Amino acid sequence: MKNKKPYGLAYSSCPNDTFIFKGIARHLIDTRGMDFNIVLEDVETLNQNAAREAYDITKLSFAALGNLLDKYALLRTGAALGIGCGPLIISLPNRTLSDKKDDKSKGEGECPPGKQVIAVPGLGTTAYHLFRFYMDDLFPEIETTIIPMPFERVMPAVMEKRADFGVIIHEGRFVYQRMNLEMRADLGQWWEDKTSLPIPLGCIAVKRSMDPARALAIQTLIGESIDHGFLHPALGAAYIREHAQEMEASVIQQHIGLYVNDFSKDLGDKGTTAVTTFFEYAARAGLMKISPHPLFACPKVAR
Repeated sequence: MKNKKPYGLAYSSCPNDTFIFKGIARHLIDTRGMDFNIVLEDVETLNQNAAREAYDITKLSFAALGNLLDKYALLRTGAALGIGCGPLIISLPNRTLSDKKDDKSKGEGECPPGKQVIAVPGLGTTAYHLFRFYMDDLFPEIETTIIPMPFERVMPAVMEKRADFGVIIHEGRFVYQRMNLEMRADLGQWWEDKTSLPIPLGCIAVKRSMDPARALAIQTLIGESIDHGFLHPALGAAYIREHAQEMEASVIQQHIGLYVNDFSKDLGDKGTTAVTTFFEYAARAGLMKISPHPLFACPKVAR
């Protein structure tokens, strides 16, 4: 099943993605003649590149996928869903989301008076969508100014008072307290309380034009790479460390343990319900339209 030219494969540098794909990237498993040109970018860059169909196979926020179903279709492997793994809203101490900002002069480089300034890891991310759902539900009267930026810059923006609050993802949830930041809300917990469903964070999608049989072969290969990662965690560990934003081994392991789970191996019925429910929330919030295109790239395979 050798492809005539390598497939463009893009995912993030986060440990959950490099763990999932290390078997493929480091040729630790049999790729059955399939070759890949691999690119690593932050998730919001991947979301934006998908709008111009830059890659055959790509990591996406589920929020971005919902707006790109005319171009991409979902694979059942490689996704990040789970319980207790959602984005957090953080701030410096002694702040609350319901604070009324006054009109006093600000210090140099600090947030302007008036609206709350929120740093988010991109407008196409699931984290930003969950933030919108949460604020619409609990704080509809609060006016906000949203500043999108790469996820690793969110905490520094809050620490430097360029943002009042930040929405953090990935390994940020394990290290924010070291930076004298405090959690103001757990958006994943809010979602779980509202829906009794896992949080749909990120996924792997393929171009909708891809042949379903080839999409199925790639989906199976990703599943085998995940299985290999769990069976041989030491193999390819250097690849994960090489790309991790947070280099401490304990944080890397926490990250993988939280975001790579049974939903990564197979989205399943509950995971699928979580995704479609998320899309319904986003449609009600005016953040996406429900697509007429089928969600998945290939039919479900009986196990």
